[in-house]
Amino acid sequence: MSADMPDVTRTKHGRPVHHWRRDLVELAALFTAVAVADAVANMIGHGPDGPALLVISAVALLATVGFHTWWARRHNHAPPTGDDTGARPLTAGQQTGAVEQAGPMERAGAIATESSAGATALWRMRTTVRDEPGSLASLCTALAHGKVDILSLQAHPLAEGTVDEFLLRAPADLPAAEITRGVAHAGGSGTWIERADAHDLVDAPTRILGLATRTALDAAELPLALRQLLGRCTIRSLPAKAQGASGPPVDKPADGAPVEGALEGEGTVLRLQAPDGEVITVERPYLPFTPTEFARARALVELDTRLGPRIPRSQDVLTLAEGSSITVRRADTADVAAAKAMHERCSQRTLGMRYHGPVRDADRYLNHLLSPRFGRTLAVRTASGRIVGLGHLLWDGDETEIALLVEDDWQRRGIGSELLGRLVTMAVEAGCESVYAVTQASNTGMVAAMRGLGLPLDYQIEEGTLVITARLEVTPVSSRLPYDQPQGRAEQH
Repeated sequence: MSADMPDVTRTKHGRPVHHWRRDLVELAALFTAVAVADAVANMIGHGPDGPALLVISAVALLATVGFHTWWARRHNHAPPTGDDTGARPLTAGQQTGAVEQAGPMERAGAIATESSAGATALWRMRTTVRDEPGSLASLCTALAHGKVDILSLQAHPLAEGTVDEFLLRAPADLPAAEITRGVAHAGGSGTWIERADAHDLVDAPTRILGLATRTALDAAELPLALRQLLGRCTIRSLPAKAQGASGPPVDKPADGAPVEGALEGEGTVLRLQAPDGEVITVERPYLPFTPTEFARARALVELDTRLGPRIPRSQDVLTLAEGSSITVRRADTADVAAAKAMHERCSQRTLGMRYHGPVRDADRYLNHLLSPRFGRTLAVRTASGRIVGLGHLLWDGDETEIALLVEDDWQRRGIGSELLGRLVTMAVEAGCESVYAVTQASNTGMVAAMRGLGLPLDYQIEEGTLVITARLEVTPVSSRLPYDQPQGRAEQH
C-alpha cells in the first residue's frame, strides 16, 4: 500500500481514523529503499557495463509490473474492499427479469423472503424420487432456492424409487402449494405435505424408542403408540372368533391376517396379528404405508406380545366425605370376576343407564371392556377389596369414549366425578382431541358430572339417547372429590 492511500478500517464520530504508526513505518521503508537503490546504482554505474545493466533492470521491472497487473485483472481472487462488501442491488427491471427466468421455488423464495421478515413455519413433507444418483440432490437444491431449510430427512426404500420424508422450516408466507410445485419441478412425485409442530423436531430413533418404552410399561399404550408412529390413522382391534358362547378362541381370527402381517388396499391398510388370534387393523387412506413403517409397527406389536398383559400397579387411596376409604387403580382382564360380581349387585335401572338396555353375556363384554388393548379402565375398590365403581376410556377408531358404572349403594358420593376427571386427564395425556359419553337423557348424574369438568361440551340427542362430547382444547380440571373444593363439584349417580 502506498503512502498516498492510507488504510482506513474504523470511523470515529463519522470521520475516518488513520493509522499514523503504519504511515510512519511506510515512510521509513521508503527512505530505506531509496538509500539502498542509490548504493546499488553507484556500484553498478562505476563499473564497465554499468549503464547497460541499469537499462536491462529497468526493462525487467516494467515487464514484471505489467504482467502482474494483467494477471490480477483477469483472475481477481482478492476479497472485497471496505467500500464493496456485497453484491450491488439490482434495478427494478433486472429484478423482474430475474424472477421471471427463475424456477417456481426461486420465485416463491424471492417473494417469501421479501414479505416474511424472518417468520418461519414447520412442515412435514413426503415425496417419491427416482432411485438414481443426483435425484435427492436436485430436490434439496430446489428447496434451497425457495429458502426452505431441511431439518431432518428419512429415506424409505421401495422396489422402484425411494420415499423421502422431510421435516422442513420454510418462510411463513411460502404456501404449501409453492413447495410442492417446486418439488415436482425437481422430479418429486406423489408429494404429501402438512403442518408440523415442535414435537416433530425429535429425531426418529429417539421418538420410536420413547414409544417402545411407553408400550413396555402399559399394554393400553399400543394403539396410541401406533397412532403417533404412523400419524393420522384409524386403529381397530378385532378379537378371535369364539368356538361357542364361552369356549376358548380358535386359531383363525374374525378378520384373518398372516402371522407376519400384511399390507393391503394398495398399501393403505396394515394388518398385524397377535398370538391369541387378535388382528390389529390400521387404515390410512390419505397416505400409503411404506415397508419401513410396516416393519416399525410390527416390531411394536411383537414387543407388546412378548411382554404379555401388563398395566401399571400404582394406586391412590382417597377418603370419602363420610370417612370411608377407597382405592383407585388400573384394572384389566384379571379383574373380570370382581367386575362381574359388582354387576350382579347393581340394579337393573343402573345397568340400563350404563348399557342402554338389558345386560346379557356379562363375561363376554367385560373381557372386552377390561382388555388393555381396547382402552384403559379404572376400578374403585373398598377397603375389603370389593369393586364398587368402573370407569372406561375406550379407543373407538380415531375417537375416544368414556363410560362409567357405580354400584347403587355407592352412588352420590363423588366416585363418578372422581373417575371421570381422571379419565379425562388420561385422555389429554394420550393426545386425544375430544372424548364422548353415550347415556340416556334422564341420566342427570352423568350430565352433571360432564358439566363439572369445565370443558366445552356438545350435545346430541336421538330417540332418548344423549351423546355428550367434551372438547379437550383446554387443560381439564384436576380430578378431586367434591368436598376437597371450596364450592364442591357435581356428583355422579
